[in-house]
Amino acid sequence: MSDPSAPPNTPNNDPVDRALGSLDHILDVFHDNVLRPIILGGRFVAYFFIAFTVVVVVVTSLLIAITRFLNVYAFAGREWATYWSLAIILTVAGMIIWRQRRPVRLRE
Repeated sequence: MSDPSAPPNTPNNDPVDRALGSLDHILDVFHDNVLRPIILGGRFVAYFFIAFTVVVVVVTSLLIAITRFLNVYAFAGREWATYWSLAIILTVAGMIIWRQRRPVRLRE
């Protein structure tokens, strides 16, 4: 039990409390300086992988949907026209994206 005459919230001079307080402080510093950046990096990698997978699935699904739509409704019976129209659309999109790029600074 604590001494009733001692004022509240005074530091205890017990060596076990001081040792555990020091250990707690060391573990807090270790967590903040070592483990937290590793956890944040792991989260970044995981979220990037999930986002990349979603983008690949969505783009693939859109290309399949466009191909089926053109085959059934626009160019029924002429698959070559579908492939040519998709090739032209994707080539134009690639050219636009290529024109928007910025050169990387040369390393000195």
